[in-house]
Amino acid sequence: MPLVDIGANLTHESFRHDLAAVLARAGAAGVAQIVVTGASAEGAEAALALARAHPGVLHATAGVHPHHAADYTAETEDLLRALLREPDVRAAGETGLDYHRDYSPREAQRFAFERQLALGIEAGKPLFLHQRDAHEDFVAMLRAARDRIGRAVVHCFTGDRRELHDYLDLDLHIGITGWICDERRGLHLRELVRDIPAGRLMIETDAPYLLPRNMVPKPSHRRNEPCFLPHIAAEVARDRGESPAQLTAHTAATAREFFALPD
Repeated sequence: MPLVDIGANLTHESFRHDLAAVLARAGAAGVAQIVVTGASAEGAEAALALARAHPGVLHATAGVHPHHAADYTAETEDLLRALLREPDVRAAGETGLDYHRDYSPREAQRFAFERQLALGIEAGKPLFLHQRDAHEDFVAMLRAARDRIGRAVVHCFTGDRRELHDYLDLDLHIGITGWICDERRGLHLRELVRDIPAGRLMIETDAPYLLPRNMVPKPSHRRNEPCFLPHIAAEVARDRGESPAQLTAHTAATAREFFALPD
C-alpha cells in the first residue's frame, strides 16, 4: 500500500529549484500522497497553490505556526477562514504553542492558537498541531475545547510518556517523524510508539527538516525529503513489532481517513 506523508514543508526555499524531481523521487519510493504544511499566511497560500498544481498527490494545511503568532491579525484570520473553505486545504494549522525559543510572546501564541482552534471548529476541518516545551498550556487549551473540535493530530511528537498518554486520553492522533532515528534525542520514542494504537498513528518527514540520522548513506545535501519516509516507516515498524507492510497499511489508511484524502 502506498505511503502518506502527513507533514512536509514543500514551500521551503530549498525545494524551489527541484520540486518536480523531489515529487518524482517520492512517487518512486512509494509515497503516493503528501500533505504540505501551511505555517504562515504566505506559506498557507503557497501550500494551496502547490496542491492545486499537483491534484491528488499534494494536499495543504492552512495555519499560523506559533513562531509567527505575533503576526496574527484580523486580516490573517480572514485569510485562513477563506483558505479553510477550499477543498484542497485538508486541515487547520500548523498551530499550537512553542515555548522552546519563544519567537513570539507566549500570550500571542495562546491567542493565535485559540483563534485557530475556533477556525477549525467553524470549518469542520481537522487540526494539525504543534507543541514544544509548552505541554501544560497546550493540553489545557485542548481539554477546554475538546468537546467542540473534531479530529486533531499532534504532529512531530517528541514528548515523554505522560505527554503521549495525555494526548491519547483526549483521542488525539500522533505524528511520528525521523526524530525517532536520532540516537541523541529520540531513543525514548522507540518504546513509546508501541503505546500508540493503530488508527491513531501517522508518519511524516517534516521535510526539509529532521533528516533521519541513521540513514546510510546520508544525502550529501542533508535535506530531508518525502522519499525518505519508507526509512522512517521501517524504523517505526521495527519498534512496534510490525512488518513495514503492516505499518504502511494502517498509517496510510489512518491518514487518508483523517485528512479525507481521495483514494
